[in-house]
Amino acid sequence: MTPASATGARPSPVVLDVADVRVARSGRDLLADVSLRVRSGEHWALIGPNGAGKTTLLTLCGALGHPTSGTVDVLGRRLGRVELSELRRHIGHVDPRHRMLRDNIVTEVVLTGLTGSSDPVARWSPTPAEEARAHSLIASVGLGARSTARWSVLSQGERGRALIARALVATPSLLLLDEPATGLDVAAREHLLDTLDGVRAAHPDIASVTVTHHLEDLPASTSHAVLLRDGRVFAQGAADHVLTSEPVSAAFDHPLDVERVDGRWSARTRRGAPPA
Repeated sequence: MTPASATGARPSPVVLDVADVRVARSGRDLLADVSLRVRSGEHWALIGPNGAGKTTLLTLCGALGHPTSGTVDVLGRRLGRVELSELRRHIGHVDPRHRMLRDNIVTEVVLTGLTGSSDPVARWSPTPAEEARAHSLIASVGLGARSTARWSVLSQGERGRALIARALVATPSLLLLDEPATGLDVAAREHLLDTLDGVRAAHPDIASVTVTHHLEDLPASTSHAVLLRDGRVFAQGAADHVLTSEPVSAAFDHPLDVERVDGRWSARTRRGAPPA
């Protein structure tokens, strides 16, 4: 891609700016010297082995925690200087572990994205425009015929797509996805990733950050990536440069052959590598 400065075009606005962040708990650094800048329209993957710090970093991105040192600016507002509940209304979250107290229907679940609650809020009603947007999003993720279905009867894949619609209903500038393909079979995963590619095409200004352990769970629209290891950034930049055999092998401490075919990644143990 030609740099914006070379073409005279202005760079896209910065949506997320993490600078020299450290997060310490019980005397242990969960993150150290981590920096990340995400611009509008970019789609980042956070990749790394268990314990690398992915979830901790996503927590900062979602204004759900504060760094021990360093700064985090989300949508132009610095953590520690802004009212967090108001800021979180502009961030969409997709977490397959989402919990509710009641067995809500799909439309109710999606509308809770406007109130930031787990269940519908008593004595709150959406405007006609908000309700229309919810139904439009439900249809866009392929659940138009399931809008009145109860959560308990949905498949895991249907729940994942409903949560994407929930995350989008408040028109967020930043979308955070925490292992969205967890628990899905192959067909459901492919449907979910196709849905994410469609969402990104339909909302070109939205930025997103996706946490996953598996390269196979990344949508083809992924543009950038961060490899984390032991709480530090091991590599970051354009996905085609970061998600290749050598850096991924080093980050996971295992010899891997990484390929990208038709926009999608796969990884397998390098042929001829000695057993671990």
